[in-house]
Amino acid sequence: MGSRVSRGDFEWVYTEQPHTQRRREILAKYPTIKSLMGPDPHLKWIVSGMVLTQLLACYLVKDLSWKWIFFWAYAFGGCINHSLTLAIHDISHNVAFGNKLAKWNRWFAVFANLPIGLPYSASFKKYHIDHHRYLGGDVLDVDIPTDFEGWFFCTPFRKLIWLILQPFFYGLRPLYVNPKTITQMEIFNALVQFSIDFIIFYLWGLKPVIYLIAGSLLCMGLHPIAGHFIAEHYMFLKGYETYSYYGPLNWITFNAGYHMEHHDFPSIPGCKLPMVKKIAAEYYDNLPQHQSWVRVLWDFVFDDTIGPYSRIKRICKLATEKR
Repeated sequence: MGSRVSRGDFEWVYTEQPHTQRRREILAKYPTIKSLMGPDPHLKWIVSGMVLTQLLACYLVKDLSWKWIFFWAYAFGGCINHSLTLAIHDISHNVAFGNKLAKWNRWFAVFANLPIGLPYSASFKKYHIDHHRYLGGDVLDVDIPTDFEGWFFCTPFRKLIWLILQPFFYGLRPLYVNPKTITQMEIFNALVQFSIDFIIFYLWGLKPVIYLIAGSLLCMGLHPIAGHFIAEHYMFLKGYETYSYYGPLNWITFNAGYHMEHHDFPSIPGCKLPMVKKIAAEYYDNLPQHQSWVRVLWDFVFDDTIGPYSRIKRICKLATEKR
């Protein structure tokens, strides 16, 4: 990884992210990997089915008691909604309709956003580009916690609270760390989302709306699927900033666990990432990987050496120019 200097409690490095060089090496050795790039023809149908399933669920839960609303939000609806956020992640890389139909991907992401209950897709796209281009970049990569988060959420109880509140930090942190001008697509995203929320409320009452929003917030917090937030880039082993997970939860998360492969080749859809690992196995088999997202959450809370500060940071050129 090159030289490291302790600065605060983050792990500061002064080299480029490892994915750039590994991508070059793998493509030079296995040029056939380029054939995996491009849209996933099945993604739009899978996502459409998930959206329709949640709309049906809204009708089915409208007369349930509140305890069952929250139970099904956590156990069922939230799982679908979290999976949809990961579909939106894939769509942000234009793998639903391809690069030539980039606008179609943006509009389809707004459609995929509908069961989540809150506008998300357009803002995610705006910041996610920087996460790939400037991985670990100070100010630019808003996936990294703030100094306050690293300083305050440092005990098991506080880290547990941080995990529960993670959707709020994830959603609000960019506004503090790297605020950007609101785009027309974000306005469109919000107008469509709140219009659908109102229609659901008008037809079936408040409970289905709470079912959708509560499911999104609960399952992006302390939930097995949410383990991927921690697993992907928190430094469980010194010097390694990206980790993959190859377990069964990939089946319902569009292979989000194949995260090293994704950062190496972000234009390859999730359904084809296992092929990347298979073709270039020698580049991935010996790298650290996670066996369980639940175990990741457990270790994050109870291991004193891991916390919000456990991230690699670097100064990127654009960040230097901003100062």
